[in-house]
Amino acid sequence: MKKIYFYLLLVCCTLGLTTAQAQTPTTAYPSKPIRLIVPFPPGGGTDILSRLVATKLTEQQKWTVIADNRAGAGGTIGITEAVKAAPTGYELVMGQKDNLVIGPWLYKNLAWDPTRDLVAVAHIAYTPVVIATSANSKFKTLVDVVQAARAAPGKVSYGSPGNGTSIHLAGELFEKAANIELSHIPYKGSNPAMMDALAGNVDLLVSSVPSAMAQIKSGKLRPLAVTSAKRSSSMPEVPTVSESGFKDFDVSTWYGLFAPTGTPAQVITLLNAEVNKLLASQDMREAIHAQGAEPEAMTPSKFSNVLKTDYAKWKGIVEASGAKID
Repeated sequence: MKKIYFYLLLVCCTLGLTTAQAQTPTTAYPSKPIRLIVPFPPGGGTDILSRLVATKLTEQQKWTVIADNRAGAGGTIGITEAVKAAPTGYELVMGQKDNLVIGPWLYKNLAWDPTRDLVAVAHIAYTPVVIATSANSKFKTLVDVVQAARAAPGKVSYGSPGNGTSIHLAGELFEKAANIELSHIPYKGSNPAMMDALAGNVDLLVSSVPSAMAQIKSGKLRPLAVTSAKRSSSMPEVPTVSESGFKDFDVSTWYGLFAPTGTPAQVITLLNAEVNKLLASQDMREAIHAQGAEPEAMTPSKFSNVLKTDYAKWKGIVEASGAKID
């Protein structure tokens, strides 16, 4: 009888151990497709980088990563969906300064806090904003724009991906730095703003570099300046706003993967390691540079600190800009 009892106890312990191992978060992860929520429409900088990451992870790691656009409200709709997702590692979101740092200070009814409800997974890249115009435009330099705006306040228009984005605020901050008044035309994403700029329906396009790079390379868009502290390595011939006469002007944005808070630490560590491997590869770096962005790997803790620092910093910038959501 004692032998039977001992045998049953041994079997139960073995089954319990096997079950516990099967429930370990990193066991066979990922064992099913990973959804990468893209909080902006197709064709913009966030979408381009998201699909690049999804494609490269699928190709090189043999994972199935599916980019899924969930656009609207300055990128906050997609973030809201990610926050509500199960924290299993199978729901990720491409976050950036627009939807995580600026949006929460503009939209009063958001039910989440990016520093509380999301966990940083992997930084992908950063990029300046570019101020551009169509190749047929009368504006050849940023100084031309400033002179025209001072001569006719409110007559020079610029298109942006939407109210409350870092790109919109870059335009607002440039107006204040140059002491001019421009007419802001918000669009639902970078692509429609660019189409109207190419058609001459708006005088200027204020855009992320990845969103505008293809049209700049084709010669259809003329870049006038980038908003970062130093020139973009993808467009070294284009001056900065600071070089154009507005000292210390510096506005750039970053992109990175986030997961719902509660996602197992082992999964976060694995995802970070695999993404950082991609960022170290020559073909991935070249692909990101081709889009006008600068690849940069970080640990989850370092990226988390970037989020927290910018989140606190941009509250004051948003308030000072006077930006409003229509």
